Amino acid sequence: MTTKLFWENPYQTSNETVIATAAAEQVTVAETVFFACSGGQESDHGTIAGISVLEAVKDGHDIIYTLPPGHGLQAEDLVTIAIDWERRYLLMQLHFAAELILELTYRQRPGITKIGAHISPAKARLDFLYEDNISPLLPKLKAAAESLIQQNLDIVSAFSDPAAEQRYWEVDGFARVPCGGTHLRKTGEIGDIALKRNNIGKGKERIEIYLQG
Repeated sequence: MTTKLFWENPYQTSNETVIATAAAEQVTVAETVFFACSGGQESDHGTIAGISVLEAVKDGHDIIYTLPPGHGLQAEDLVTIAIDWERRYLLMQLHFAAELILELTYRQRPGITKIGAHISPAKARLDFLYEDNISPLLPKLKAAAESLIQQNLDIVSAFSDPAAEQRYWEVDGFARVPCGGTHLRKTGEIGDIALKRNNIGKGKERIEIYLQG
C-alpha cells in the first residue's frame, strides 16, 4: 500500500521515499505527496528522482506512476518526489469551490442529479441532469458561496474508514461530505470566484467555476 502523504499534509510539496516496485516504465513508491486523478480532480504534475511523471493512476491502495522509457529506477532506490505546487494549489482552490457549489446546488434544487465533475487548474465544472436553464440559479449560488468564503471557516479533512481509505471533508455547521481529494485548511483560501452556465445537451446543464484575481 502506498502511504498517501497528500492526505496528511496537502501543503507538502516533496518527500523522500524508496521505490517499492519497478516494472518497465511503471513504478510504485512507499510514500508519496503526488496525488493521482480521483473524483474528477486531475493528477498532480511533478517528478520522481528528477524524472517527469507521465501518468499517475490509482490501483487499489497503491498508486502506479508511469515514467519515460529508460528511467533506470529499481526497487529500493532512494528517491525524492516533487510536485508542481502552483498547480496543486489551484486544484485545491477550485476543488473546494466546486464542493461548495455542489452542496449549495443540492440545497437550492433538492433531487437534482450530478452526472459529472472535473477539476483542472484552469476551471472546475459540475454537470447535472436538469431540464431548465440553470443560469437564474447562479447568482444565488455565488452569493451563498461567497458568504462561506468570506467567513474563512475551518475545513476539516479526515478518515471516516482508515482501512478502506475512505475520507471526508467537513465545514462545521454547513456540511460533511465523503471525498478523497486534497483540501484547503480554510474556506477563505478559495478567493473570488465566477460562475458560468454551459448547456451540454438536452436536459443537461453545466456550471463552470473560475478563480478571479
